Amino acid sequence: MTNIKLFQDKKIRSAWNEEEEQWYFSVVDVVEALTDSVNPTDYLKKLRKRDEILSSYLGTNCPLVEMLTETGKKRKTLAANVKGLFRIIQSIPSPKAEPFKQWLAQVGYERMLEIENPELAQERMKELYEKKGYPKDWIDKKLRGIAIRQNLTDEWKRRGIDSEMDYAILTAEISKATFGMTPSEYKAYKGLTKKNQNLRDHMDDLELIFTMLGERVTTEISQQEAPETFEESRQIAKRGGKVAGVARKETEKELGRSVSTPNNYLPERNTLELEEGS
Repeated sequence: MTNIKLFQDKKIRSAWNEEEEQWYFSVVDVVEALTDSVNPTDYLKKLRKRDEILSSYLGTNCPLVEMLTETGKKRKTLAANVKGLFRIIQSIPSPKAEPFKQWLAQVGYERMLEIENPELAQERMKELYEKKGYPKDWIDKKLRGIAIRQNLTDEWKRRGIDSEMDYAILTAEISKATFGMTPSEYKAYKGLTKKNQNLRDHMDDLELIFTMLGERVTTEISQQEAPETFEESRQIAKRGGKVAGVARKETEKELGRSVSTPNNYLPERNTLELEEGS
């Protein structure tokens, strides 16, 4: 999954390699951050032509890692770990070199602390949402929703389902049964036109609660019935979502209004994708 980190005012795409336990960063993003080039891709090409040793190093030590583009599409991107970035920095004359090295050290240090104590990652996420203007009670629900979602995807993995496309199909079934809309339809309903906008960041308390209910019930049913095929998991997703859908409709009768709202929770806020799943 692509994470966005900020160095000064520049976005640096990154991905955590669980097996190696280290970050990989988009090389072209780092070049842009260090040089302020309007065409960092071209700058990198010229740099590789000028420095054959660096070009050889990049080809040998920097893998292509799948990351999201600005338009939300997944593309293989030249990426480097911290050691690789230090080598690249040596070849780029920039007054930002030293601050960037310090930033890299801090990023790596924070991640190691989070591995040892996962609660620190939650605290960091809370701070990010608070800076975006969300109230604490909403943030608590959001974090709980992330945990429930993770439990669900873990359950799907145990059933042999591990592709993003399959996750999207099953998630759409839960959402449609819960709200009468797939996630893409829900985003359109809320007027979210950018692919990197996280639908759940624009849900209010009740929308989050019913999203969690549908996913949690789906997890419980799957654990009890242990489906062996994707189609069986798909039917369970519909059933889990239906439970939440029935509860939503009963709630709407009591409240006299729709739970789903076209309003964006923080419509004026920057919708920078945080370090989480959709």
